[in-house]
Amino acid sequence: MNLTGPWDRSRVDEFLADATIPVRIGCRTPADDPWMVSLWFRWDGAVHCATGADADVVGFLAADDRVSFEISTNDPPYMGVRGRGRATTTADGDKRLLRSLLERYLGGTDNDLGDRLLRPEREEVHVRIEPERLHSWDFTGRMPSRAPPVETGPSDPSE
Repeated sequence: MNLTGPWDRSRVDEFLADATIPVRIGCRTPADDPWMVSLWFRWDGAVHCATGADADVVGFLAADDRVSFEISTNDPPYMGVRGRGRATTTADGDKRLLRSLLERYLGGTDNDLGDRLLRPEREEVHVRIEPERLHSWDFTGRMPSRAPPVETGPSDPSE
């Protein structure tokens, strides 16, 4: 795998293991149109996502397994990892990956979303992206963090 940017592999692994922001995945439809989808993920040297077996992206990846992806912060200072690779999809009958993602992003499965996604009749798919290239960026040195709101005192002048 080709790695470029300011971070070494251990820093990339640390960022991706700790990030609880969705991965944005770019792929192609069978008509060769670009497509983008955001999914929850976990990282172990590959990107692992869960989605419903009937999701459009599952069919798109069956037609063309080449993907691009990005995991990046939404607030300054901006930093993240982008890359490209190949995706495979496999059935996740026991929904093990989905359960781990609900734990990671929501702190558990005992919630409305968990109840809906973990229904026995819902078929789940494990999407695994094997990276071929990764590029990191980190604008911490060039960009301030978003400052907390400034307290202006009471809004009612009589206080």
